[in-house]
Amino acid sequence: MSYDKLAFHWNSDEFNRSNGIAQHHRAFRFASTKGTAIDIGCGSSGRMIDLMISEGFDVEGLDISPEMVRLARLRHPQVLFHLADICDWEFPRKFDLISAWDSIWHAPLAAHEAILRKLCGGLNHGGILIFTSGGVDRAGEVTHPFLGQPLYHAALGIPRLLEIVSREGCICRHLEYDQYPEPHLYLIIQRAEISTESSRQA
Repeated sequence: MSYDKLAFHWNSDEFNRSNGIAQHHRAFRFASTKGTAIDIGCGSSGRMIDLMISEGFDVEGLDISPEMVRLARLRHPQVLFHLADICDWEFPRKFDLISAWDSIWHAPLAAHEAILRKLCGGLNHGGILIFTSGGVDRAGEVTHPFLGQPLYHAALGIPRLLEIVSREGCICRHLEYDQYPEPHLYLIIQRAEISTESSRQA
């Protein structure tokens, strides 16, 4: 598996551990509750786990790569890690924060819609999802070499992403090309709160 062979890179001192940190701080501002959190495609660097713990979240991690998870557990033996494919895995509970930074775009394009629906459905009301995608208008996929390994990326396109988010009862709070001119896009999504009126009627 390519990800097993790349685990050393994310675990090394050469990896840019500041990547995505500022964007997560922006996402935290929208969080009404700092309770449960999960890092989807957590990898082996542990930087998002460290960040979320420092913010007071009770954190879990998930990755498809056995080597990534092995290294992640060495860094954070107190954290629960799931060795699983997000395409098949089901959330055991709802979360106040879900991070999928530079991860779900490696899943097959045909699975992207179901994954995004799953992530939105995994949020508590008021919960926050932060994830990256290719900043493209239409669906597409590409494979490029990275450190001697083939690395696949796919994206649904911005219009489709926003359509799915809205249909799942969530709101896009922030969308940004944060590495311009590269088409690297990140989104901050919030699951709608239950209104007081709705709660009374329920």
